[in-house]
Amino acid sequence: MVELSDKYVRVHPKFKLNGHSYTIASLKNHAYEFIKEGEPYEQSVGEFILEWLDDKKYVFAQTSGSTGAPKSIKIFKIHMVHSAKATGAYFGLPEKTKALLCLPVHYIAGKMMLVRAMVLGWHIDMTQPKSNPIDNVYRRYDFCAMTPLQLDNSLSRLHLLKKLIVGGGAISAPLFHRVQGLKVKVYETYGMTETVTHIAARRVNPKKNREVPLPFKVLPKVTVNADARGCLVIKAPFVSVDPVITNDLVEVLSYKKFNWLGRIDNVINSGGVKLYPEQIEYKLASVISVPYFISSIPDDKLGERIVLFVEQEESFTFDEDLLDKSKFLPFELPKLVISLSSFQRTNTGKIQRGQTLKNYQEGKEK
Repeated sequence: MVELSDKYVRVHPKFKLNGHSYTIASLKNHAYEFIKEGEPYEQSVGEFILEWLDDKKYVFAQTSGSTGAPKSIKIFKIHMVHSAKATGAYFGLPEKTKALLCLPVHYIAGKMMLVRAMVLGWHIDMTQPKSNPIDNVYRRYDFCAMTPLQLDNSLSRLHLLKKLIVGGGAISAPLFHRVQGLKVKVYETYGMTETVTHIAARRVNPKKNREVPLPFKVLPKVTVNADARGCLVIKAPFVSVDPVITNDLVEVLSYKKFNWLGRIDNVINSGGVKLYPEQIEYKLASVISVPYFISSIPDDKLGERIVLFVEQEESFTFDEDLLDKSKFLPFELPKLVISLSSFQRTNTGKIQRGQTLKNYQEGKEK
């Protein structure tokens, strides 16, 4: 049974929201004002603040639905406090950290930005959680969290941020290459609603540019291993009573470090060789400038035939001669390219590979 400590502090005395300090009573009043008079994203903030300040030991959070139907799950507040403190320690974010909230508070990532601010005593400002969230932002911030789509649309203004974490989906291979050399410290995070956002992170743009990402390093009090399938198992008792078993294939380097290979659902078996689409996508990034992903279609000889899907109206010409073929394993080079006018995506901009492939196949059958 999860117990909420009597020493638990809901709102740090140094906490500021949009430049203003609050007592618990005044923060509740301000939350009511958000709900009554605010924009839809402000109403969500007001509702969560009231939920955070009520007497219940838990809140409800919505999963993204990227790999299944969205669902609402119960998250204990004490786990959220532990997660906030782990993030503060891992990224070096003390009280009075200037933070920007540009994520929807309907999901756990947005909720946790507010919780970190309230628990750690940050000075946090809010802006509308849209695809280009810092277009009209002119202040500088120590810390911010974005989705990959938001990062992609904010590259020209990242000088306003010192540290940026990116979650809600993997950073694509093309986006990984576009952030190399930027001064802002960009971190890709690994986690899910069930682990109260991230339990691991990796620097995406270290001082020396890279062709492939660094391994993930776990946060304090987290350990990892792999199950018989090769999928990640997370032990993080400070945010989850039970181990979290994932469907993410990994190469475990130690109990504190791992390489992410991709989703087990996406693995392709072509000619008896297991292929990891997400890893192939990194190898293709230098020659493709439009959104794309690797999948497969049935093949009589190979079992599955690797396919490159690109998002553009006109047909896409794939020039193998521009690639360093020594980096590719047998059967990894796509022999078929399919252009689609649009991919299926989640509300946060994450490509839904399975649904996109299903829509394509159903369209062919008509």
